[in-house]
Amino acid sequence: MTKLCRFNDDRLGIVDGNWVVDVSPALSVLPSLNWPAPLSDVLVANLPAVLRAAAPLVSTGPRVSLDEARFQSPVANPSKVIAAPVNYLKHQAEANADGGRNFAKDVKTIDEYGLFLKANSSVAGFGEGIEITFPKRRTDHELELVAVIGKAGRNIRREQSLAYIAGYCLGLDMTLRGPEDRSLRKSLDTFSIVGPWMVTTDEVQDPNTLDLRLEVNGVVRQQANTRDLVFNVQRLVEYASMHYSLMPGDLIFTGTPEGVGPVVVGDQLHCSIESIGSASISVRSAAVQHANAGK
Repeated sequence: MTKLCRFNDDRLGIVDGNWVVDVSPALSVLPSLNWPAPLSDVLVANLPAVLRAAAPLVSTGPRVSLDEARFQSPVANPSKVIAAPVNYLKHQAEANADGGRNFAKDVKTIDEYGLFLKANSSVAGFGEGIEITFPKRRTDHELELVAVIGKAGRNIRREQSLAYIAGYCLGLDMTLRGPEDRSLRKSLDTFSIVGPWMVTTDEVQDPNTLDLRLEVNGVVRQQANTRDLVFNVQRLVEYASMHYSLMPGDLIFTGTPEGVGPVVVGDQLHCSIESIGSASISVRSAAVQHANAGK
């Protein structure tokens, strides 16, 4: 199993127990890029070569304790952030019961909505925190399993789809509630939290049987298992590739279970997903705040 991370201002690390080992010299195997840059993450596209170069460095590289590492998103340059709306039936039920979420609209499931895209500028790591830009509006947490695409593909068959995944991460699909299109309300800076590291697929035998848990200030809000996904991971990859050319580094947020709720500045979230790990993140004020969406 390999836990690959980006930490402390773009250093490449491998998690070894309670330590992060700096294996940044392994980045020397990456190809030089010219303009125009490829529509993919160059590290993920060359992941096998990077891991081979990093392996001998794990025993010799500088070490930083997990508590001292500031985790950025392990994927620096996804061409797309793909997300699955209402992909747990219990989440659909709670959304329909909560007018603060649905604004009196009947919430359906992914079968009818399909997928949506988030701005890749919304991607951030657990060490960067969640920004509240519109403090007078409700912002909700949504814990999700994130699949990282490892190689390019289009019209991928469901039974082959797991071979296109490089690894998995924790994800927080943050959501500003309101009547606007969801791709706008979910694309604010820091609203796609990914990490704290990417776990390679050899340790995740079945991504559709993983326990998820999220706490806010020590109180459990979300607790479920990915077996309850409406579209499981294989079907999501297949469905996404019917509509988009998938590229190395593309992120697929697989959907959130029930228990979605609001957060405010000062809150502390603790997230965990079986076989991947756990991480905490704080909610803070954005440098520039707005009371509303400009209406």
